[in-house]
Amino acid sequence: MFLKRIFTNALLLPMSEEDSPVFQGAMGIEGDRITYMGPVPPAEQLETYDEVIDFNGKAILPGFINTHCHAAMSLLRGYADDLPLKKWLEEEMWPLEARFTQRQVHAGTSLSVLEMIKSGTTCFLDMYDHMDTVGEVVTEAGIRACLCRGVIGFGSDELREHKFKEAVQFATEWHGQANGRITTMLSPHAPYTCSPEYIRQFVEKAAELNLPLHTHMSETAAEVQQNVDDYGVRPVEHLRRLGFFDLPSLVAHAVHLTDEEIDILFEYDVKIAHNPGSNLKLGSGVAPIPKMIQKGIRPSLATDGAASNNNLDLLEEIHLAALIHKGVNEDPEAVPAQTALRMGTIYGAESLFLEGQIGTLETGKKADFITIDLTGPHMQPLHDVISHIVYSASRSDVIDVYIDGKPIMRNRECLTLDEEKIRYEAIQAFQAIAK
Repeated sequence: MFLKRIFTNALLLPMSEEDSPVFQGAMGIEGDRITYMGPVPPAEQLETYDEVIDFNGKAILPGFINTHCHAAMSLLRGYADDLPLKKWLEEEMWPLEARFTQRQVHAGTSLSVLEMIKSGTTCFLDMYDHMDTVGEVVTEAGIRACLCRGVIGFGSDELREHKFKEAVQFATEWHGQANGRITTMLSPHAPYTCSPEYIRQFVEKAAELNLPLHTHMSETAAEVQQNVDDYGVRPVEHLRRLGFFDLPSLVAHAVHLTDEEIDILFEYDVKIAHNPGSNLKLGSGVAPIPKMIQKGIRPSLATDGAASNNNLDLLEEIHLAALIHKGVNEDPEAVPAQTALRMGTIYGAESLFLEGQIGTLETGKKADFITIDLTGPHMQPLHDVISHIVYSASRSDVIDVYIDGKPIMRNRECLTLDEEKIRYEAIQAFQAIAK
């Protein structure tokens, strides 16, 4: 039997339209769906609910959506900082990641999921290895996730074929698991780590399975130049020729783009995962987000892995997205606060092809939402709640998290995961592989 809950006296941010009104009122849910949005009902109607929760002093908004992450890499947070991407990956990350077993992936993913829940993320995309283990963590935690076995195409033909089969098997077996909270994609790592023939294999299989594609693209200027040296074209044209964009697809980073490439991405309705914090820390550059938005692209937001960020705080990415493009473009209107918040909610749902389910507060949609405390001194006076959430709030202001209508965090206490155990096991798991 589904529980009926209603949350009263809250400030609601539906985020359903560009000019969707913020209003004081109530939201009712039944089971995993939103069933009511409006004024606080009279007492006799409130009595029909199993639980009435007063959210006075709080805002209710859609949960944040992190559209590109390598969750297990939280074990490497701070391990090798202040290095360029190529050196950071090849000399520091990949050698240590090669030692990861299911133990490290379980511990690192659990740590990341806990961190994401406590900062208001209700759905995330993960691209990594040992993905069955990631699926198990997602199932236990109650979070929503789009999962893909990221495949680096180095090594022997036999190894590549093994990885490909593993990625396909995971995508088919886990799609729709955890009561539908898990969806999957196919994910060749990047054009610089996968041959054209290998990428084409993924494209053909994704078409056969009716699954979206995900990859890294144009993260650094050096990567773009390498693509030109190797294949005679830049990554956007390279992937277009391989048929990657003929299918629903999401690319991470898209930092180094020409105006013509933005036109191509718009034409093919390619989704973008903007990673402002990671791109800044690795010195990769700043993606031309205002140009994308002007063209009609609706870029989402992502943290990337905690080893290159160094946190998984999507609210911080919303804050960065609203600020850095103003500075780079010398234009205070480049990415308004409401646009930045939409990048972290509805645009994220669109990027994961879940806009019919999550990303806004609307009747009939999944009850994935969070509350933010509006009573702190840094939130006063409350002239504009969207402005305050984007420019003033922090992850510690996230108080409650509901996913599929179930309380996952209440009053900042995570109800599905053992925080102390996760912290301890993460430390032990890293020490087991440390140099």
